[in-house]
Amino acid sequence: MEIKQATEKEDFLKCWEVVRELRPHLDQEQYLTLILYMIDEGYKMIYIEENGKGVAFCGYRLTTMLHRGRSIYIDDLCTLPEARGQGHAKALLDYVLEEARAEELQSIHLDSGHHRHDAHRLYLNFGFKITSHHFVIEMK
Repeated sequence: MEIKQATEKEDFLKCWEVVRELRPHLDQEQYLTLILYMIDEGYKMIYIEENGKGVAFCGYRLTTMLHRGRSIYIDDLCTLPEARGQGHAKALLDYVLEEARAEELQSIHLDSGHHRHDAHRLYLNFGFKITSHHFVIEMK
């Protein structure tokens, strides 16, 4: 299973279907625009491709915060429904874990929707711990 890093528009388009699975509120134009901003902010996208299309992806960034030091924050992680159960998400998490080790980071963090029970099972089995609640104010 080859993990690729998305760097070009062609790569981002290959991942569109799996991104849309996780972020259905976006249309393709919004997605491509946001990716440009995110890349400038240090976002990295890795993905697994089968038959010319992305079937799983992970988007993450290196962050530094006073309360946790240098870490990786995983923004996005998703596998197409028809490709689940084949180890894609684990392979992507292993890749991120190796990067964190290579960079000598203190931790890896992510947030997950409260209803994503299958994802939670994966994260807990991988070794993640539930450590906080996430709060937000919507600026409308």
